[in-house]
Amino acid sequence: MFKPAVDAADDAASVLFNLPEYRVVAVTCDQVGGRVVFIGTPARQAGCPSCGVVTARVHQRTLQRVRDVPFDGLVTVWWIKKRWRCAEGLCPKATFPEHTDQVPPFARLTTRLKTRIVTALSAEVRCVQAVATELGVSWPTAMRQLTAAMGAHAGRTADRPVLVYSLGIDEHRFRSVRWYKDDQQVWRRVEPWMTTFTNLATGAVIGVVDGRDSTAVKTWLKTRPRWWRHRVRVVAIDPSAAFRAAVATLLPKARVSVDHFHLVKLGNDMLTAVRRRVSWDTHDRRGRTSDPTWAHRLLLLRGYDTLSDNGKTKLKTVLAVDDPTNQIGAAWGVKEQLRRLLACTTVADAQRERALFNQFVTWAAMPETDRLKKTIDTWWPAIATSIRTRATNAKTEAANVTIKNIKRTGRGYRSHDNYRCRIMLYNTARMTA
Repeated sequence: MFKPAVDAADDAASVLFNLPEYRVVAVTCDQVGGRVVFIGTPARQAGCPSCGVVTARVHQRTLQRVRDVPFDGLVTVWWIKKRWRCAEGLCPKATFPEHTDQVPPFARLTTRLKTRIVTALSAEVRCVQAVATELGVSWPTAMRQLTAAMGAHAGRTADRPVLVYSLGIDEHRFRSVRWYKDDQQVWRRVEPWMTTFTNLATGAVIGVVDGRDSTAVKTWLKTRPRWWRHRVRVVAIDPSAAFRAAVATLLPKARVSVDHFHLVKLGNDMLTAVRRRVSWDTHDRRGRTSDPTWAHRLLLLRGYDTLSDNGKTKLKTVLAVDDPTNQIGAAWGVKEQLRRLLACTTVADAQRERALFNQFVTWAAMPETDRLKKTIDTWWPAIATSIRTRATNAKTEAANVTIKNIKRTGRGYRSHDNYRCRIMLYNTARMTA
């Protein structure tokens, strides 16, 4: 029988240690001044896992190192573990070790330490290595707890997923571009993108898959039950033909709503392209600080209704001084009309603003504005849906910001599974809170 080098601690130490089913037997210090705690269970008998016969015979006691939560620093915990001898002579399992809920069979970490690891990494955007060092475990050990927690969560939600009536789909870059050699020893470029699926009603991330094409979206949607797909009514996306094709195929009752932020950005990009072209045609060079249109390029991108009186006067001066062809002014007018179109609250008002937008594009007669008009015409049904439902990808973009913070804090991830695990667990903790 193991006998500690110091006298057994009283029950006060057990209460302070607060590990269910265990009592503190002894507390001592090691050679470097660290604290060492010996614990044991008060059990006097146990049932054989093979035959079920209850026995009170102890075959031997051994020491097992157990990782536990720190108490004002890391603590070394040794469990004085009993090995019982079965009382049934015909039982094939002659001896068996004891186990508890806090230390299940084959476990080396207490249940409360596993819970602390999962809570620390799912409730906050923290580096896995930092949490592992703080709790006295290795990075793989901490990551295994997250993977197990993610598997348990996926199992609970697989049978009955939460109903989603408004779905958001957006992509984000998983890591930087990679190059590899294929079977023919030819270098290939890979842009590792991942697609995020969000419940727009709550902002919860409900799925993350590799890729950003139609196949990636279809692969995830096919894992959803048929009744779930038929209850989705609106899907907010960027102007992506691949996403739209996947939605049309697998979400037959859903209407596509294009995010107006990206359409406004297309208008700003059109104006920037015209400004750069006019600068080259006029000065035979790119813009400089001495050019008013370049110096006030951000002013051109501002909404006219958001400008102060001073800003409006400056804008008129810029267009009058540094726009000899009036092409920048025409492009600016098309951009502003697009903003007014997207700001409408009814489809009827939007139709009237669209007619003015088409007229402005005709007057401008530039390839940049013609391309913008073609895009608006192509996505007009989705724009009308956006005006009716006001469904946007704002919550999906907010989720992507958090996802990027997780990636930065984790110092990058090489494994897509680990990356996806952290995203989904953090989202689950945030929604539960």
